[in-house]
Amino acid sequence: MITLQIHESAENYLETILVLSKKQSEVRSIDIVNELAFSKPSVSVAMKNLRQQEYITMDENGHIHLTSKGKKLAESVYERHTLITDFLIKIGVSNDIAAEDACRIEHVLSPETFEALKKYTQHA
Repeated sequence: MITLQIHESAENYLETILVLSKKQSEVRSIDIVNELAFSKPSVSVAMKNLRQQEYITMDENGHIHLTSKGKKLAESVYERHTLITDFLIKIGVSNDIAAEDACRIEHVLSPETFEALKKYTQHA
């Protein structure tokens, strides 16, 4: 399990890059702008910070790629998001609310609680 010592917004960006890369062959900043409905300058600053922290690389065409460090963190956040969303739906929360709540919960849930929830859902 990764110790998450990165800001929630950076985790959201990395997760978004991961999800977009599953849907399309190349991810650019404009795709993130459109997906998250953030301003171009905000996304540009975030991408610069993620590059400096070595979570992403950008090629000469502006295509964004997760580094192994970035992919590992993005997959961890995505796993939390997916598991929490599915759990909330199973206990009767609507799909939209479950996804919104999972997006907030995924960043604050301790590794111990997440592992217990994961174990519980595998046996439920």
